[in-house]
Amino acid sequence: GAEELELLERLLGLPGGNKYGVQGERKVPVLQTNNGPGLTGLMTIAAHLVRQARKDQLLGSTAEEKAVVQQWLEYRVTRVNGGASKEDTRTILKDLNMHLEDKVYLAGNIFTLADILMYYGLHHIMVDLTVQEKEKYLNVSRWFNHIQHYPGVRQHLPDVVFIKNRLYTNAH
Repeated sequence: GAEELELLERLLGLPGGNKYGVQGERKVPVLQTNNGPGLTGLMTIAAHLVRQARKDQLLGSTAEEKAVVQQWLEYRVTRVNGGASKEDTRTILKDLNMHLEDKVYLAGNIFTLADILMYYGLHHIMVDLTVQEKEKYLNVSRWFNHIQHYPGVRQHLPDVVFIKNRLYTNAH
């Protein structure tokens, strides 16, 4: 969590220097603030950083977009962070693959915080997928490849390689 938040800070162009800690067995990120209590939880802190950077559009513009972004952020924390087994991973990839069938981004046609944090959350999974698995989850692969090439997102994370011609041919 803390590493992701540092990546997010850099992506948003924030000065950095925030102090992150973790709390409890599940290693929930905590941001120490100068005034008052610290902020707890990946979503809370991430949304705070987005507002601090005055990039509120990353949280969605309309009420519906905001709700969809929130939904995927919750999914990211409850399912992706919690999912350790092969079975969980398959379910997550299947869910995302279905959702992304007719969408460019998780919230439809706009790039949001949900895309950024889902990308960071899935990176370690995508790195390990075989070519066959990447093809099986074609929509996830297309989305992931798009996000990793979004300016500033990938940073020092390894590039995940996809077979390009498979991503953009219509497989229906």
